[in-house]
Amino acid sequence: MVVVTLQRNKCIGCNYCVELAPNQFQMSKKDGKSVLLKSAEKKGFFTIKSNDYNILEDCENAAKACPVKIIDVKNI
Repeated sequence: MVVVTLQRNKCIGCNYCVELAPNQFQMSKKDGKSVLLKSAEKKGFFTIKSNDYNILEDCENAAKACPVKIIDVKNI
């Protein structure tokens, strides 16, 4: 299972995550911050759990590119 977590309140709106993983992330038109699509929010952390391992590489690349390191990707 792939688990992706976004700490959205620390997002600076650089758009790297959207460029590298457009099927999982998009930018909010309201505040210019990243949105993790189909995620559940808990205490400021937005998380998706997926059995689709095709998203793993794109999400890992997005996490590596994030300048504020607010994306966490786990393959469990």
